[in-house]
Amino acid sequence: MDDDTALVRRLGDGDEEAFTLLVRRYHPTLVRLALGTVGNRAVAEEVAQDTWLAVVKGIRSFEGRSSFRTWLFHILMNRARSTGAREHRAAPLRDDDLAERFDAKGAWAAPPGAWADEVTDRLAAERLVPEARRLIDALPDAQRQVMLLRDVEGVEADDVCALLGLSGGNQRVLLHRARTAVRAGLAEVMG
Repeated sequence: MDDDTALVRRLGDGDEEAFTLLVRRYHPTLVRLALGTVGNRAVAEEVAQDTWLAVVKGIRSFEGRSSFRTWLFHILMNRARSTGAREHRAAPLRDDDLAERFDAKGAWAAPPGAWADEVTDRLAAERLVPEARRLIDALPDAQRQVMLLRDVEGVEADDVCALLGLSGGNQRVLLHRARTAVRAGLAEVMG
């Protein structure tokens, strides 16, 4: 994303081509992230468009303290929330869930299997992609948002916390629950 800096500078100078290049680069991601929050494609598109309008209006105030990408995602998440997205709080992790997964020292009692290593047939792996997407879409809102940002978009944990207004511990719990649910669903599909 090194050339984001140059494009942002050009956009601040009123360069429409820079805006077009940034939209091409980030718009699909914005729609995907918004969809994870609002749950409706048309509303997600509207949120993404509102985000671009906010970028154009506020580009001169962008100070570069974070990456453009992080700033953009922050605007998007604020827009998505203000559009009326429902946020479900995850149920607290029960002690018996912890006892099953972790030993007294906090290490895995039985580490999860590396299912990706077991997939030898490329067709089976390709079949899992839409299944994984379905499982991610079925997650509670908060878990889905964290998983999309961390695992799909590769956003750093601290940035996810800032974008979603979560503590580090809450972000880790939500990500763990999301990964566990998707892993279990995929394991079920794989037999």
